[in-house]
Amino acid sequence: MILKRISFSLFALLFTSTCYAKEITILFTGDTHAMLYPCSCPVESDGGVARRATLIKEMRKTSPNLLLLDSGSFFASGQLDEYTQNTALDTQRTQINLKAMGLMRYDAACVGDDEFNFGKEFLEEASLNSNFVFLSCNIRSGKLRPYVIKEVEGVKVGIIGLTNQRAANKTTGLGFIEPPTALKTAIEELKKEGAGLIVVLSRLGEEQDAQLISQIPGIDVLISVYAKQNAGPMEKSGSTFILRPSWQGRYLGKAILKLKGDKIIDLQAEKIPLSAKISDDAKISSILPRCFRDSDCKKEGAVGTCLEPDSIKAQCQFSQAKRVSVLVIEPKNCIACGSKNFTNQLKNIFPGSVISYLYYPDDAAKKIIEELGLKNLPSYLFVKEVEQDKKFPDFKERFEIKGNYYLVKPQYSGISFFLERKKTEGSLDLFISLFIKDAPSVLDSAKNFHPRVHFLATENNGNFDTYNGKPELEEDLRAVCVEKYYPDKFWNYISCRAKNITSTWWEDCLSQAESAKIKTCAKSQQAKDLLKENIRMNKEVQVMLGPTYLVNNQEIFGTQGSVSEKDLRKILKK
Repeated sequence: MILKRISFSLFALLFTSTCYAKEITILFTGDTHAMLYPCSCPVESDGGVARRATLIKEMRKTSPNLLLLDSGSFFASGQLDEYTQNTALDTQRTQINLKAMGLMRYDAACVGDDEFNFGKEFLEEASLNSNFVFLSCNIRSGKLRPYVIKEVEGVKVGIIGLTNQRAANKTTGLGFIEPPTALKTAIEELKKEGAGLIVVLSRLGEEQDAQLISQIPGIDVLISVYAKQNAGPMEKSGSTFILRPSWQGRYLGKAILKLKGDKIIDLQAEKIPLSAKISDDAKISSILPRCFRDSDCKKEGAVGTCLEPDSIKAQCQFSQAKRVSVLVIEPKNCIACGSKNFTNQLKNIFPGSVISYLYYPDDAAKKIIEELGLKNLPSYLFVKEVEQDKKFPDFKERFEIKGNYYLVKPQYSGISFFLERKKTEGSLDLFISLFIKDAPSVLDSAKNFHPRVHFLATENNGNFDTYNGKPELEEDLRAVCVEKYYPDKFWNYISCRAKNITSTWWEDCLSQAESAKIKTCAKSQQAKDLLKENIRMNKEVQVMLGPTYLVNNQEIFGTQGSVSEKDLRKILKK
């Protein structure tokens, strides 16, 4: 009897697990701008449709019913396409990209303003000739569908497209419906058709996406536009999971959804780099021209020229690059002065670059620093012969003349060491916005080093501006008031706010009496004066983004997200 009960319990457990252990895989891209080849990046040449196809094919082996989606801007041309050339070549690149997406078996793609770069008729014809669905619920067009239903692992997934206002501005006579109205209607219709899971592909941008999520219930997953603020591949707002694609398709987004019935109980997301370790898919490679522009032709120490770029017969022709001497001066001992990434970038631009080094404070380095009046390191000095390189006219504005050299301007090369700033042993300054995703962990790692905190506002004639607008400015004003009147509670306050920065209940991080005083201060001229002083150093060291660290008042470096206290200690010990 006992054995039977145990057997029944195990059966019930297995049955329950089987019923609820549903997993759906979503692969996603967006903002690819029809980039066909790996990027011309200084460190890792990521991306390329042939690599993407290989990775997707491998993933289909373990998840044959996965969803493959694009959140828009998959056409070439437009202001954000770094590789745009002319209408004919951009059109051809778009057509090849559409064919590649078809071979990869995309399920659906959202229509944004870039999809109108070649006119409404081209878009509608492309939608009819492609074997994946072009989506927009807020554009009236018989050729575009508002949504599509795909059944995956027994779950009906409703996929909706949302187009941004710029599309209506680009094309006359386009029937544009306000996104909230169109989205609400689409969700209601999908629910009537039995959709259990709602995925929205949006071209609206973070601010409008956030408003929609707060106003309209029923959005389970929203795949947004590429985010520039060091955002990860996923975050959650209420019950909605927000996924963000990688710029130019350099990474492939992957999300695994675990469901109980039609409800997501867990979502894990990652961005997988399309590195050189991934081989090119043969089918995709067969439809790609060898090149579209000279920069697609790469060979160490050689200059590449793309011949017949408008043809599948396109070929690269190489000639020996003209030798150009480059002198790099950097500190002998520095936390983050590695110049390798930038010298690799220089070699991509000027393939004949021959790099040599001097190290400060050695005498040879000090002599040139004094002669040329250099203020920051590393410094990249080209000999005057660089004028003879055919690419020099395109990059001339990035140089300034220093004696017999061309110095790469610091705003292009970056700064790691300030020669004219007085060394203050043991000091640490942290430049940060409380609105970045990793702010809580950054503050937690840095607190034991007692850094001076500088917020990332900018000021001009008494007017302040921040990346996140009024909410961030108001938070900065409150924070500097807390630092003024309750310095012993400042760190706890900003840590508390960073953990729940979207909440308007900032008073919860202080006592009632303290909150009243800070509220009065934050609305006064005193708060503006305090914030102006707080961000004074930002201009001095040219910091715009965070987290950024200034060590000993001389050495500066930034991090992608947070670093652990242990790793930060190792860095500072150097």
